Amino acid sequence: MALIVVDVMPKAEILDPQGKAVTRALARLGHEAVGEVRVGKRFELRVEGEATEALLAQVREVAGEVLANTVIEDVVGVHVVDDAAAPQQVSR
Repeated sequence: MALIVVDVMPKAEILDPQGKAVTRALARLGHEAVGEVRVGKRFELRVEGEATEALLAQVREVAGEVLANTVIEDVVGVHVVDDAAAPQQVSR
């Protein structure tokens, strides 16, 4: 089993009110060194078997068609994560 991570961010020309709010909050908390924050999305896809180049190409296609709203977002990364190192979801 492999874990593939897809990162999606707002396009550079799109306003990011959530990122602006985080930037202001960090400044109020004394973290002035942080100049700007942009907030994006991370998708984790667990797949059976090995993450081959063909599978990664398929995930990139899915990311552009389904996971990102390509009018306002860019898919900025598709990469395989060592499943053992990935955070495990905790049931509550």
